[in-house]
Amino acid sequence: MRRLKIHFVVAFVIYTYLMPGISFAQPIAFANKRIVFLGNSITLAGTYVNDVETYLRVQYPGRKLEIINVGLPSETVSGLSEPGHADGKFPRPNLHERLAKVLEQTKPDLVFACYGMKNCIYMPFDTSRFQKFKEGINWLHDQVVETGARLIYLTPPDYDEVKGKSIGYTNVLDRYADWILSRRCLSNWEVIDIHYPMKKYLQVHRKIDSTFALAPDGVHPSEAGHWIIAKQILLYLGWKKIAQSPCIIESLRSIPDAIALINLVSKRQYLLRDAWLSATKHLHPGLPVGLPLIEAQAKADELLQEIVAIIQKK
Repeated sequence: MRRLKIHFVVAFVIYTYLMPGISFAQPIAFANKRIVFLGNSITLAGTYVNDVETYLRVQYPGRKLEIINVGLPSETVSGLSEPGHADGKFPRPNLHERLAKVLEQTKPDLVFACYGMKNCIYMPFDTSRFQKFKEGINWLHDQVVETGARLIYLTPPDYDEVKGKSIGYTNVLDRYADWILSRRCLSNWEVIDIHYPMKKYLQVHRKIDSTFALAPDGVHPSEAGHWIIAKQILLYLGWKKIAQSPCIIESLRSIPDAIALINLVSKRQYLLRDAWLSATKHLHPGLPVGLPLIEAQAKADELLQEIVAIIQKK
């Protein structure tokens, strides 16, 4: 019990004082109707996307929002792939191959893009690899902006060397995150930092519990890690009241059956995610084949009615 109390106090301190780059503006008039999330396996897992959608639907119950997750495992913007990736079965997917199809079919108003973890291909820092990453990010920026969509970058998540196998990779990702953060001032890009909030949260918790981890394998965040990502997005969008919420459930106290709501949003998200990935014809082997998009959207509409019904009970 004493350890739980200590964890709670530490979490409160982190959320209150140690989260850099957050916005404390009033919530924006959220006019975006179609929001697309691009990224790799962390985005594909979707927990942070589900958390963001759940929170926004509660805040805007009458708004016609469509949040589309098209994260693809192992994907890079650099076009690089290490020898023996996937036991030599296939190279890492390259966003250059599918971005045009994704943008054309989803027609987003807003795009969130989270790349970096896989672009360094788990190897030591190298200037040529870094240059490929920067070129890929600049290309992504040009492609999205040309459509008229708003683009917001997420820095790469933190890498935990205690749980992972790539020594020195944390510092590599620090440099990639720093470069993306520099674009805020140098290029006037919109950037949300998730890298350093995750890093600080891990460091503080590990001081009191050496076994603590945000990512059991060093790469893929737990639910707590995904909530840090979701929270930084929501804070950036102006929802300051979630600054001290330690989890998505705590941020939904006005909803009597918040767990059922989160489960329904997640079920709907995964249904549409698989359908959109199949419709946009990715090249990653072995992923589930989604329903035809029209069929998936019809089922999603039914689930949305259940979601709205739960929200209206508050």
